[in-house]
Amino acid sequence: MLAFLQRIGKSLMFPIAMLPAAALLVRLGADDMFGIEFVSAAGDGILGNLALIFAIGVAMGFSKDGSGAAALSGAVAFLVLTGGIETFGEDLDMGVFGGIISGIVAGLLYNRFSNIQLPEWLAFFGGKRFVPIITAVVMVILSGIFGIVWPPVQAGINALGEWILGAGAMGVGVYGFLNRLLIPIGLHHVINTLVWFDFGTFTPPGAEEAVRGEINRFLAEDPSAGTFLAGFFPIMMFGLPAACLAMYAAAKKHRKAAVGGMLFSIGLTAFLTGITEPIEYSFMFLSPLLYFVHALLTGLSMMVALWLDIRHGFGFSAGLIDYLLNFGIAERPILLFVQGLVFAGIYFVIFYLLIVKLDLKTPGREDEDEQQVEENDQIGRPSGGKGARDYDAKAYHYLKALGGPENIKTLDHCATRLRLQMNDMNEVDEKALKRQGANGVMKINKTNLQVIVGTTVDFLADAMRKRMEKNDMAAPGQAQQTAPQTEEDSVLQPLKAEDVAAPVNGKLLDITEVPDQMFSEKMMGDGFAIEPADGHFVSPVDGEILSVFPTKHAVGIKTATGHELLVHIGLDTVRLNGEGFEVHVKEGQKVSKGEKMITVDLDYVKTNAASTVTPVVFTNLEEGQSVRLTKSGTIEAKKANIIEIQ
Repeated sequence: MLAFLQRIGKSLMFPIAMLPAAALLVRLGADDMFGIEFVSAAGDGILGNLALIFAIGVAMGFSKDGSGAAALSGAVAFLVLTGGIETFGEDLDMGVFGGIISGIVAGLLYNRFSNIQLPEWLAFFGGKRFVPIITAVVMVILSGIFGIVWPPVQAGINALGEWILGAGAMGVGVYGFLNRLLIPIGLHHVINTLVWFDFGTFTPPGAEEAVRGEINRFLAEDPSAGTFLAGFFPIMMFGLPAACLAMYAAAKKHRKAAVGGMLFSIGLTAFLTGITEPIEYSFMFLSPLLYFVHALLTGLSMMVALWLDIRHGFGFSAGLIDYLLNFGIAERPILLFVQGLVFAGIYFVIFYLLIVKLDLKTPGREDEDEQQVEENDQIGRPSGGKGARDYDAKAYHYLKALGGPENIKTLDHCATRLRLQMNDMNEVDEKALKRQGANGVMKINKTNLQVIVGTTVDFLADAMRKRMEKNDMAAPGQAQQTAPQTEEDSVLQPLKAEDVAAPVNGKLLDITEVPDQMFSEKMMGDGFAIEPADGHFVSPVDGEILSVFPTKHAVGIKTATGHELLVHIGLDTVRLNGEGFEVHVKEGQKVSKGEKMITVDLDYVKTNAASTVTPVVFTNLEEGQSVRLTKSGTIEAKKANIIEIQ
């Protein structure tokens, strides 16, 4: 049942995602904005048909492949349902519930009958064409059933809505508390649908039909609407960004620079757009107490906004964009900024104290051994290039952490999270997922898994599906091998001393002198190191760029002799997320010894990383081979004859 409800919650996100467009049109066309009637009417056209839009969106969400045939079936289901129940009484109105029910039925029927084969003389109506037909038949039956059973259900829903809307501070407080508390299991969308699109009615002046739901009523300038929306603004614009500031303040000193950019980014996203899940999942599972306090503070904010007689609303979420867009029809919106600043102080103090006192492993406070594991995982991992290739590389690592394509039964996603059905949950590597950037991992039951990615989840999910369809688990940047590698291919040709040069001016070091166990014990391979005197790094060999790391701190090169080198600039520099690095080469590029490769802000790296010592490692030496220094002390970039391979 929980998994089924989560599918509903996920499906609701598709139609909800178009609300900002409707709200934008309504507000831009309003008299207090540009006063363009047809623009406002266009937005009302969306809001006035939300039930139909929900039917289409939910049907697509429930279908196994998001087919347009499922969407058409959802529309057919809704039209048949509403047409049927109208005969039982003009007062019957299923609202968005009718759309959701129609979408669920259409989606399930699509999954069951989209591949049906009919006799040859009826073959034209087989497959996906059969789905709208069987949907219409089923909905005729259901319209008769709902015509009988819906009146008491509708009365109960109206009574519940009236109680919540009339419960004052208690009503808004409970709603705000549950809204946050249900996020971990993804059911907050269900309760939001009730409040946003069904509870309460209002007939705008001159209109023939009433509008339903808190958002629609607020945009229609219902003087009683907005109390169930206003209290979210102080939390999303101020409270949670302040929580990010608290996590930054509580981070270990040498980790602040590494996590500061990430925390600033997700905090700014919450402030501008109201998308807060990346922040919430950064502490949700580390401390249920901390998240419970967050839910309580959200409920309190809702109550305070009511006590201050503030009314404000949004079309998508309570960020600065919606705040400014709807400022003209809000009541006492300036007070929300004052309330927000107060809640920012409360969040910062509570979060900082709880993180420090309970020693919570929030970003920047991870155990050192976990940091080392993350650094090791980054070594040797190609970036996959830019654009779509980045998501392909990320998809590869996510699939690997999930146990491979064969371990995934179904893959879906909502606005910020992957929703998966797993064959074997024991194969899931949570730490690896988090090292790839996942904000949280939640095992709902033995097979149901959610991975919180962020607002780019749809691109990642698409890249994962492409690999799953092809059963492609070739490493990023590498073509799947069609033939086994021959012995001749694997033999390295001799690499002469004059073929290897220093990549930067500085002090030459033996690899065992690198202050990092992974390099000093030659876990990656043998090589040498340099303590750089400046930030101008060049290629140490003639060859081809195999990989440029996403964080720009390392480059892989392959020589014509078959040797593969890793130039790793500094230690723990993966945490800098590319800050202070400017790359001048790209994957697949041919480079000459001494050619400019990376420019580094060495002072920045010295301040924010563990060390500037740069290991140069041969990652594929043959068994028994080793690297010996032939020079010592200070050397110049491009200077050859510094090592020999024995």
